[in-house]
Amino acid sequence: MDPHLRDLRYFVAVAEELHFTNAAQRLHIAQPTLSRQIRQLERQLDVVLFDRNQRSVALTVAGKELLEGARKILELWEVTNVSLQEAGEVLRVGIQSALGRGLLNDLESASGHRLALHAASWNDPSSGLAGRQADLALVWLPLPDPNRYRWQVLRTEPRWVLLPETHPLAEQETIEFADLLDEPFIALPTEAGAVRDFWLGNDARGGRAAKIGAEAATPEDKLEAVSLGLGVCLLAENNVPMYRWPGLTARPVAGLTPCELAVAWRADDTRPTILEFAGRAVDGGFSEPQPVQTPIAV
Repeated sequence: MDPHLRDLRYFVAVAEELHFTNAAQRLHIAQPTLSRQIRQLERQLDVVLFDRNQRSVALTVAGKELLEGARKILELWEVTNVSLQEAGEVLRVGIQSALGRGLLNDLESASGHRLALHAASWNDPSSGLAGRQADLALVWLPLPDPNRYRWQVLRTEPRWVLLPETHPLAEQETIEFADLLDEPFIALPTEAGAVRDFWLGNDARGGRAAKIGAEAATPEDKLEAVSLGLGVCLLAENNVPMYRWPGLTARPVAGLTPCELAVAWRADDTRPTILEFAGRAVDGGFSEPQPVQTPIAV
């Protein structure tokens, strides 16, 4: 029978320690067991691997040859084993309910990994990362507590505004954000933190507080609130088609910085699978979305 990988590991430990007791402690096995396995390996290979006496252990010529080959075999197996584990690994991807643009199919094709969806609410701006329900997440920046996370930006999109067709500003092809400052806004839940502030346009208000007409925990809530005239809301350009609804329309907004869609992961998660996933997503896993033509009635 050919030697097992276990036998090669035992042999390498003894060859590197040149001491059976120390090697056994390193392997967390009993010293008599290790000695028995080495004798069995020598019988299998029909060679003497170690010169032993009461004072020392030394490699024979055959032992030196086996050490070089055993190290290569074990190293190759470790690389192969990691690849096998990663190939079968299912990555959990957190996704906000408003991100229904088929991105998971693109992600799966780009990464070569099986993906499982974790549907996160707007109450959790980390999309499952904070509670470890997700390994990665598709999120709109900014993230809460950015020191806890790492991310790669996938897309940059202009911000649009959703408002009733009867709204006076709906007649304009592009709306200046300055003209929206006094409008009531539909806000994300307070738990959304910094991302709530971003979608209220607080970064362009110069410290002026936004008027909150209502809060929305889901896209459906947001649609209903705008339809009832409780306020307007900002959207990512390529999310506009999701909000098609009778009596509503969307317009691009001037005077705002673009929004950034990113793939994010926890800073303490340094698995090669995670870093490779993020790199592939950025380097070619996503095609750039086509801009929404203006004006558009939704």
